[in-house]
Amino acid sequence: MQNDVVAVTVRAVAPTTNACAVFLGNDEKTFVIYVDRPVGTAIQMTLDGVKKDRPMTHDLIGSILVGLGTKLERIVINDAREQTFFARILLSMENELGTKIVEIDARPSDSIVLALQQKRPIFVARAVFDAVLDGTETLEQWRKQQDDPGSELP
Repeated sequence: MQNDVVAVTVRAVAPTTNACAVFLGNDEKTFVIYVDRPVGTAIQMTLDGVKKDRPMTHDLIGSILVGLGTKLERIVINDAREQTFFARILLSMENELGTKIVEIDARPSDSIVLALQQKRPIFVARAVFDAVLDGTETLEQWRKQQDDPGSELP
């Protein structure tokens, strides 16, 4: 892949007063995307491999993709404006005419859940990655506080 994207992983999901902080990063940098609690919970459940009695919305979407023979290739967090992040889901489908690639606009939070569920890569546009603040220190502080039950990020 070209130098215009950077591979990242979910490094942690931390509860905050009103939402969840999803820490994304690599060895170079970690940054935070704030998501609503239900999606933050879905991300954490996926990371933890929690089995659910009934499919949640993200599970349903994943099942539909599989049922249609569509593969989630990757997600790309491609823009950030006024503390709002934007993402694209790249899907592929093979048929007798060849491979069709579809790119869908989506919230990064939903995209992350789907990528984790299907074990697909998460990328960030280089321009976005370079522009975001490094939250590595914040993540380290939160990890130290985890010994205190109920600790939250400010």
